[in-house]
Amino acid sequence: MMRLLPPINLVRTKGLAILQQLHLEERLLRTTSHNWCIINDGTDAPTIVMGVSGQPEKLLEVHPVLRDRIPVIKRFSGGGTVIVDSDTVFVTLICNRGSIPNLQLFPRPIMSWTEQLYAPVFKGVAESGVADFHLLEHDYVLGDRKFGGNAQSITKDRWLHHTSFLWDYKVENMAYLKLPARAPKYRLVSIHIIQS
Repeated sequence: MMRLLPPINLVRTKGLAILQQLHLEERLLRTTSHNWCIINDGTDAPTIVMGVSGQPEKLLEVHPVLRDRIPVIKRFSGGGTVIVDSDTVFVTLICNRGSIPNLQLFPRPIMSWTEQLYAPVFKGVAESGVADFHLLEHDYVLGDRKFGGNAQSITKDRWLHHTSFLWDYKVENMAYLKLPARAPKYRLVSIHIIQS
């Protein structure tokens, strides 16, 4: 059984621009010693968010992005590229080293811990017969369908884990993104099935 979380400050917002949210997250990570959970229900304008090492020419359909004036942001953490909008729910955890007993501060153990944290939230979805929630490689999935991505930033004494849950998406927005050269094996199978 998972131990309770340490005391944590909760920030709930709705429609906060993702750039403002990322600025807030980095400020809280680097300038406070408190634990935080930030939940933001959507961002108004469709925006592309890339990991710190993302290369636009490899991850974006640059011409349509420029033509349609879609904002592109590089966040301070790693992770992949996503287009977010009003149908995205963002959840960020910012914690001190040692706040979660025995948690090793590396991406995979943090992702496994968050899978346990989020599982009770999605239990009702599984019970309704839709699909089972779990972590598959680096993605949060229902069954074998990705609906959440995540990224981490780990410092000497603190860590941050942010998640973008896509509750819905507009197919036309997905056209701004290229298929990444490196993708989890399960997603390559799904892409093959879709393209067949």
